[in-house]
Amino acid sequence: MRPIAIDLFAGAGGMSLGFEQAGFEVAAAVEIDPIHAAIHQYNFPQCKVIPRSVQNLSGSEIRRMAGITGAIRLVFGGAPCQGFSLIGQRILDDPRNSLVKDFVRLVGELDADYFVFENVRGLTVGAHRKFLEELIASFSEIGYQVRLPWAVLNASFYGVPQDRKRLFLLGAKRGLEPPHYPDPVTIPATGDEDFSLPFGPTCHDALDDLPDADRFKTLLITDEVRTSTRTAPSPYSNEMRATHDEAWHYGYRRVWDSDVLTASARTNHSEISRIRFGETPPGAVEPISRFFKLSPEGISNTLRAGTDAARGAFTSPRPIHYRYPRCITVREMARLHGFPDWFRFHRTKWHGARQIGNAVPPPLARAVAGAIISSMGVSPEAPFEALPLGDPILLGLEMSQAAEFWGIDCPIQKRNRKSGARKRSQVETEAARLAESMV
Repeated sequence: MRPIAIDLFAGAGGMSLGFEQAGFEVAAAVEIDPIHAAIHQYNFPQCKVIPRSVQNLSGSEIRRMAGITGAIRLVFGGAPCQGFSLIGQRILDDPRNSLVKDFVRLVGELDADYFVFENVRGLTVGAHRKFLEELIASFSEIGYQVRLPWAVLNASFYGVPQDRKRLFLLGAKRGLEPPHYPDPVTIPATGDEDFSLPFGPTCHDALDDLPDADRFKTLLITDEVRTSTRTAPSPYSNEMRATHDEAWHYGYRRVWDSDVLTASARTNHSEISRIRFGETPPGAVEPISRFFKLSPEGISNTLRAGTDAARGAFTSPRPIHYRYPRCITVREMARLHGFPDWFRFHRTKWHGARQIGNAVPPPLARAVAGAIISSMGVSPEAPFEALPLGDPILLGLEMSQAAEFWGIDCPIQKRNRKSGARKRSQVETEAARLAESMV
């Protein structure tokens, strides 16, 4: 039987996918952003998505809503933590860090055997170290041991063509051995020579088989197009295409159409921008936009999320393609992040890029999850059934529509975008239909 895991702060599901691929049954995913929750629902139809804040959620409620009666082996997630400026008190008591305290609380209430806490590497330096020490002490107070020393893992050492460093805390109930951190499996293409490990994939390996989105006019108005135009894949891009059994690891297969290129909406750059992009050397920063230009034989810089509407709705700074004078598409971002081609994101570039930039790369999550599976002494097994993906209407909901679909108040300020009344009416009607069908 697959060990049951719960994803808190799930986002679109980068960690969910990696833990599923390692052999866990991700039974529930908690995510306050209704748009992210809708995308999670689309990609993980077997998982109970709970579109609520952890602040007013108990472990017993999660069990009840997800129909879990057995043991929960693992709780994982990356809680936002922002408060480091208060002097003379515990940093963990800063109200802005209440979500971290709720993560600790829910690990205890769910009586999980193990936990994984993921966050920015900035928690490990300077005054922020005090926060980390307080967090470890909080786990100890509820009966959990943390693997020490803690570790910052770089996705580029786990088969991802991106320089992305994240802090992971791995813990277990007192009496169980805390999991060990996974050993690296690759070294970055631009790293020092180490013949004990293979070089990881490059940007060329990740992107070169994808057709140029600018060839398709329809991608100016939609994010998908049917095409069989693909060049020979590298081993990495072949795994992203999920065309062979090993690409699914120990996760569920999805039923999908591999001839449809998705998440590839074009960006209508000005001619002046295209000239500047073309003149920028690979591996350099374009001086006006400050966008990084990918090097075909190197790896990507860290892909960032931009901000949500409540913080100004700044678009994710997507890198410049090494071959084409444009920013990369959301699908190309997904390739550089380790998301397979069947995985869908919100149809807009803004939300889609934000979902990727906020996610843990699935191959990195899979490596961490595999280390925990090993600590449990579990032999992972791949499920036999293939899952159909969700209703496509979930991919295009605006914030208020997504909140209506889930039957909740909109927790995040709606981004101010123009939209025709007819389109809104059609989407809202479809959202209501889908919500009714899922009751």
